[in-house]
Amino acid sequence: MDSTGQSSALRFVEYVEALAQTLGHADRAQPLRDYCTGLLMPGERKSVEPMAALVAPERVSAEHQSLLHFVGQAPWPDVAVLAKVRELVLPSFERQGGIEAWIVDDTGFAKKGVHSVGVARQYCGRLGKTDNCQIAVSLSVANHAMSLPVAYQLYVPEVWAEDAVRREKVRIPNDIAFQTKPEIALDQIRAACEAGITPGTVLADAAYGIGVAFRAELTRLGLRYSVGVQSNLRVWPADGLGEPATVKVRAQDLPASAYGEITWREGSNAPLASRFAALRVASTPARPEDGEVAAQEWLLIEWPEGESEPAKYWLSTLPADIRLTDLVDITKMRWRIERDYEELKSELGLAHYEGRSWRGFHHHATLCIAAYGFLIRERAAFPPSGSAIGKKPCLSNGPARRGSPGPARKTRRELHRHHPEIPHHRPGQIPPPLPMLPIHDSQTAGGHTCMTQ
Repeated sequence: MDSTGQSSALRFVEYVEALAQTLGHADRAQPLRDYCTGLLMPGERKSVEPMAALVAPERVSAEHQSLLHFVGQAPWPDVAVLAKVRELVLPSFERQGGIEAWIVDDTGFAKKGVHSVGVARQYCGRLGKTDNCQIAVSLSVANHAMSLPVAYQLYVPEVWAEDAVRREKVRIPNDIAFQTKPEIALDQIRAACEAGITPGTVLADAAYGIGVAFRAELTRLGLRYSVGVQSNLRVWPADGLGEPATVKVRAQDLPASAYGEITWREGSNAPLASRFAALRVASTPARPEDGEVAAQEWLLIEWPEGESEPAKYWLSTLPADIRLTDLVDITKMRWRIERDYEELKSELGLAHYEGRSWRGFHHHATLCIAAYGFLIRERAAFPPSGSAIGKKPCLSNGPARRGSPGPARKTRRELHRHHPEIPHHRPGQIPPPLPMLPIHDSQTAGGHTCMTQ
């Protein structure tokens, strides 16, 4: 229990009750609580049937039908639930330094069949190859201590978007037309702006950053960015004069002295460090007209020691006077979305949904994000001893000494219906769960650069 005597089980009940206010019908409150309970309880599979057996072992069949209807058919609004999750969780961000970044990414779900909504042969980053899968695009808010998805939408391949029969079978809404992943992401970003979410530096990989239209729209919206680009992107000198050249050529033309080793955070086994350089460029696709001043931005280059050529490139509209360590620090914060997806999939069953419909796919994801939001609140309220949550210790330009002791790893208390904080319950009565409490991640402790003001 915390200092007020309130247990995590009671905090969970209050959290879910607040979410239930967005569902439209009072009879959806119990399956909401059941579903989130099942997602938080230990178990290898977080699909409907095994979760029903966990939360209601004495009435599995009835519970299975209740959860199946709630996630697959009930017409409650995903957008409203996610907005409520933000309302409940974002105060934890403010207490730990506020929102620093908006992270755009997509994630894949391998599928054997061809009937689930949006399934097609397409590149799946998780598999590292083209395969049969679904892809979802998301937007997360983040700082050095935590991150939370605030928007999530399935990418519908063109072959699906134009097939009326397939659309009808999985009930894709009529207003959903084909959009590229960057177009989906921009819609999510515009919605976040309209919702008044505190702006952060937009971070994205080269699949998004390579698009001129994507970067231009971020600038139009008043958002700074630091986004990946491909080695063959052509940029102009900072003054817009001279000839354009690829970012790879620009990187290779720099003297060796331009590159310095920077450590940006602690890894699981050692500090993460590499060589970086940055120079001002103009990324306009055409030569500026006479008298026109080309918009300048940073070209950030990572060239690991011993490699024959640079490994990664980014364009960034962060301030011209930013320190290189800080530019690397904020750019590399994109790793947090990888942590989000890892926990959402491995701990909360994001990839375990077995239904085929558009509504079920998004309802399940929304509930996984809601459960994840509760974990974020718990971790923020009770950070592990020695955690760097809310702190941004400065880095030297060199790596931390190897072999220095890392932060202690805390064990996770499991959800269990026989835990002493969870009263035994009668059939039909939903037990308040004891959620999984903070998993200490050594990667969030220390290793972050102070941002200049």
